[in-house]
Amino acid sequence: MVTVRAFASGDENPLVDAWSRSMPADPATSGWFRDCVLLDPNFDPHGLRVAVARDRVVGCAYAVRRRVPLAPGTDLEPDTGWIPFFFVVPEHRAGGLGRRLVEGALAFLEGHSRTKVDFSSYTPNYVLPGADAELYPDGYRLLQGLGFRTLYSPVAMDRTLVGYQAPPEAHTLRAEREAEGYTFRSPTTGELPELIRFAADVFNPDWGEAIRRHRDPERIIIAKKDHIVAFALYAAYRGIPERFGPFGVGPGLRGTGLGNILLHLTMTRMRAEGLHSSWFLWTGETSPAGRLYTKAGYEVTRRFHVMRRQA
Repeated sequence: MVTVRAFASGDENPLVDAWSRSMPADPATSGWFRDCVLLDPNFDPHGLRVAVARDRVVGCAYAVRRRVPLAPGTDLEPDTGWIPFFFVVPEHRAGGLGRRLVEGALAFLEGHSRTKVDFSSYTPNYVLPGADAELYPDGYRLLQGLGFRTLYSPVAMDRTLVGYQAPPEAHTLRAEREAEGYTFRSPTTGELPELIRFAADVFNPDWGEAIRRHRDPERIIIAKKDHIVAFALYAAYRGIPERFGPFGVGPGLRGTGLGNILLHLTMTRMRAEGLHSSWFLWTGETSPAGRLYTKAGYEVTRRFHVMRRQA
């Protein structure tokens, strides 16, 4: 008999073990689970539905809603909830447990008046941008069967940095923009508030918070002409040096080569640290950014479906 209940102290290590057995391509660590789930200020143990059979954790589904704003000036998104992850260990699949767990997570959110539920794009602590239909086809079909529909399908991309050299085009573009008065460098301490506001207001509040939490301005590069107009950074998420981003160019300056310059300056700095690769989880494959990455040698490594269930 399988019991489904709320998270309780002592579940944490068995949950991580069950997670890694259930999703071997995306194993978790105790540190990640602590920092990104249990210590998340939005965490509610009743939203983490845990399946137990014979005193062993055999699956879970995690539902979360905002109890504190994502960033200054934002609200609690009172209509929205998220299911960042769910899983069932292999020997307990095909018996309806996955559906039971996700339905329990949905019921938790509905009980808190959430009429819109997204899988799995919960910021700042998402695991993956969305469902990976290739690696986890059963989970993808389950979400579809429960009424989730795909909003868009971002891709993850990777590029080796072994032997990387910035192309002549990037050097030429930089010289042209510098002749026009642009500078490309790491921000000073006094420029960080401006950079945070720019990232949050023009792009996404989560990007501003990622910069606020970043502890190494040398891993941030800005483009500036009178004021900050673009930026790129790495090691912003969980301190992983090879993880590139966030990365943005002000809307009025796209197509001027600033993104190309910043991308190659950042990769050059990553290579100078001895890093062997650069990767990120989320971009539009055919978007201007996606085309820039492809031209710079990045290749698609995974595809995701950001999904939503609307009441």
